[in-house]
Amino acid sequence: MSKNLDTLKSGYDFFAKGDIPAVLDLFDPKIEWTEAAGFPYAGTYVGHEAVVDNVFMKLGTEWDGYTVAPREFIDGGDRIVVLGKYSGTYKATGKSFEADFAHVWTMRDGIAVKFYQYADTALVQEALQ
Repeated sequence: MSKNLDTLKSGYDFFAKGDIPAVLDLFDPKIEWTEAAGFPYAGTYVGHEAVVDNVFMKLGTEWDGYTVAPREFIDGGDRIVVLGKYSGTYKATGKSFEADFAHVWTMRDGIAVKFYQYADTALVQEALQ
């Protein structure tokens, strides 16, 4: 298993435990984080603070039981694809969802420098309304 793959597997484990500082330690300080168009937090965010404020904090405060469950890791060296499933209940509506995702990570020396999300955003949008 590569150092990059080890890093990402650890990151998903830390996220599942709610250990955001440990997750951020695996990211370049200027990470480029892109949430898919149509996702509630769509956009590109640069740096730890922007990712925490615009993604992680919102996931933690606007959702109950939000999970990111990876099923498969495809190791391409400096580019790793993670396939999995999101689920959660949106607090404002009480509606739940499950949706498949693909995460594309760009790595450098065991540190994540870029993240791009692909997801079935229609399923997420149904929970928001």
